[in-house]
Amino acid sequence: MGQPPAPRPEPSRQSLRGLDWFVFFLADVQTGFGPFIAVYLTTQKWTQSEIGLVLSIGGIVGLIGQMPGGAIIDAAKSERLVAGLAVATIGCAALAYAAWPIFPVVAIAATLHAAASCVLGPAIAAISLGLVGPHGMARRLGRNARFASLGSGVAAAVMGTCGYLLSSRSVFLVTFVLAFPTLIALSRICDNEINIAQAHGVADPPEAEAAWFASLLSLMRKRALLIFACGVFMLQLANAAMLPLMAGVVTMRSSEWATVLIAFCIVVPQAIVALTSPSVGAVAQSWGRRPLLLLGFGALVFRGLLFAVVHDPYLLVAVQIFDGITAAVFSVMVPLIVADVAFGSGHFNLAQGIVGTATGIGASLSTVLAGYVSDKFGSATAFAGLAGVAMAGLLLIALLMPETRQRDSRRG
Repeated sequence: MGQPPAPRPEPSRQSLRGLDWFVFFLADVQTGFGPFIAVYLTTQKWTQSEIGLVLSIGGIVGLIGQMPGGAIIDAAKSERLVAGLAVATIGCAALAYAAWPIFPVVAIAATLHAAASCVLGPAIAAISLGLVGPHGMARRLGRNARFASLGSGVAAAVMGTCGYLLSSRSVFLVTFVLAFPTLIALSRICDNEINIAQAHGVADPPEAEAAWFASLLSLMRKRALLIFACGVFMLQLANAAMLPLMAGVVTMRSSEWATVLIAFCIVVPQAIVALTSPSVGAVAQSWGRRPLLLLGFGALVFRGLLFAVVHDPYLLVAVQIFDGITAAVFSVMVPLIVADVAFGSGHFNLAQGIVGTATGIGASLSTVLAGYVSDKFGSATAFAGLAGVAMAGLLLIALLMPETRQRDSRRG
C-alpha cells in the first residue's frame, strides 16, 4: 500500500459546511426510498412478494452498477457534477412513485434510483478524501455519518407526519422537493479545493498503463478486501429486508399508525448514529477495526431474533436500538476499511465499488428471499432466518477477517 501524501492546507469552511449539508439533505432524499416504500405499496394492495420483487430490481441494478459507478468516479474530472446529476435523477424517481404507483413505472423508478445511488456513495467518499486527505478521513467519515443520521432522522419525522396527516403518497412528494436544497448544498463545495488525484486514492505520481493494471490486479487480490466484501454481503443479506418486512407487518397490524411507527423506527437508530458516529473512527483507531465489526454483527443478530418474537408494534421501535448500533459501526467502518486497504492504489472508488457490489448482491437476495419466506412461512420464520445469516457473518469476521488498522496511521 502506498504511503499517504503529507497533510494539505485545510479546505475552506464553506466547502466543509457544504459537504455537511449535502450529506444531510441527501440522507433526507434517500430516506423516502426506505421502508416508506413498503408502507406505500402495501396501501396500494401490493403483496409482500411483489414489494420484495420491485425492491430486488433496484438491488440488482445496484449490484450491476456498483463497480462501474466507482470506476466513473475514479475517472471523473468533477465529482460534484456527477453527484448533481444523480441527485436530480433520484428526485425524478420519487415523483414517479407518487404519480404512478403501478408496477412498470415503479420498476423503472427503482432502476433509476439504484443507478444514481451507485455513484453517490463513492462520490461522497471521494469528495471527502479529496478535501481532507487520508490523514483526516476517519474524522470526516464520522462527521458524514452524523449529518447523514441527522438528515435521515429529521426526514423520517417529517415524512412520518406527512404520511399520517396527509397520505403515504405525500412522502414521495416531500422527497422530490428535498432534492432542491440537496443541490444547493452541493454547489457550496468549491470544486477547485477537491484534490482530484487524492480523491481517487492516488498517493504517488500517475502510473504508466501497465503499472495501472498491475495495481488493479494487486488490489483485487487483497485478502482483507475480499473477506470484508464477503462480510458486507452477509450483513446486507441479513439486514436489507428487516425494516421493509417489519414495515409490512406493522401496516397489517396497525394500519392507522403504521407511517408514524415506521418513522420512529427510523428516528431511533439515526439518533444513536448521530450521537456515536463521530467517536467511532477514534475508537476504531485504538481498538482496531475487527472488534467494532463484531459488535455491529452481534447487534444485528439480536435485532433479528427480537423481531421474530416481539408482536407489539410499539415495542418494535425499541428493538431498533440494535439497528442504531449496527448502523453506527458500518457507516464509518465500510469506507474506512476500504481506505485502509486501497489507498495508494489509485483505485479507491473502484474498491468501494467492489464492496458495493457485495452490498447489492446481499440486499437484492435479502428482500426477495425474506418476502417469499414471509408469505409462505410467516414473518417470524423470516426474521429468524435473517438472524441466522447475521450470525454466519459474525463468524466470518471473527475467524477470517484480518485487522486493517495501521498502527502508525495519523488519519484520526
